[in-house]
Amino acid sequence: MKVVGHFGDGPLEKVPEQVKRLERLGFDVAATSEVMNEATMRWTLAAHVSTSIEVSTHVIIAFPRSPFVLAQMAWELQRMTGGRISIGLGSQVKGHNERRFSTGMWRSPARRMEDYIRTMRAVWATFQSGELVPYEGEFYNFTLCPPAFNMGPNDEPTPKVYLAAVGPEMTKVAGRVADGLLPHAFTTSKYVHDVTLPTLRAAAISEGRDPSEIEISAGGLMALGMDEDAVEQELHSLRSRVAFYGSTRTYHGVFAAHGLEDLGVKLHEMSVNGQWEQMPDEISPDVVREFTAHGTFETMAETISNRFQYASRVSLPATVGSDDQVAELVKRVKSA
Repeated sequence: MKVVGHFGDGPLEKVPEQVKRLERLGFDVAATSEVMNEATMRWTLAAHVSTSIEVSTHVIIAFPRSPFVLAQMAWELQRMTGGRISIGLGSQVKGHNERRFSTGMWRSPARRMEDYIRTMRAVWATFQSGELVPYEGEFYNFTLCPPAFNMGPNDEPTPKVYLAAVGPEMTKVAGRVADGLLPHAFTTSKYVHDVTLPTLRAAAISEGRDPSEIEISAGGLMALGMDEDAVEQELHSLRSRVAFYGSTRTYHGVFAAHGLEDLGVKLHEMSVNGQWEQMPDEISPDVVREFTAHGTFETMAETISNRFQYASRVSLPATVGSDDQVAELVKRVKSA
């Protein structure tokens, strides 16, 4: 199992040391997320300073960016790194697209994402062949690329595209057109086995693809501690993350799989009323454990092996414990 470490929190100038540390500790993948900070600058800087690690976005928000521009960037980074680039795409939700990113009217995000990925693949095919490989979709069109704008062929494989998904429709898109699936942090083992994996498999088969060739990542919410008391403290603090994600109606299908629809409705109402500080109190210890992989440095490798048997890669926190402890845990997870 490949092990993913995250970088990019804090000032941009900290990225080089963060990435070099992940390489030094034995991580296979360095991934940056687009939360507070813009992702492409961190992605590019990490690609430049890295020497051996795969450099990815987990995730970058797709719709604020042209698929041609993102394909162009990934193509150049793939060439520069000798094939160590991958893209983790996410859609975000309606409010953030319309009111923060100003991407226009929110409509059919799953169909739009499929269009987006197919457009990127057409761009890459055009660069590789030197001839226009047109694509005309519902949301995106790629029908013009004169030689002056063609980046030319690449000796490296096409960058892999991973798609973040929670609900069935986006999971179907991953099955049809993505190289891998990034389950959202707000998920559970039950939801993955009952909903995500069967949906992914059926969509892949419908497209004539072998489902086993689609990589599945895991990790999500994780409580890692030096001892059991530290794990319990981390679980307690993660109630706020569960409450925050659970207040978003787009994600309520996960609650529904556990018969917790009423909890989702209540959290949403509290968020609308600005009761953010009170929301974690609605998350019971049993609920937070359902959403969280938890353990000490001694037990976490076994927990990951048991909880994420379906995954080919898993994210691990690199900010808890000493470098020696993190490196040893990475080694154990790889061999589990």
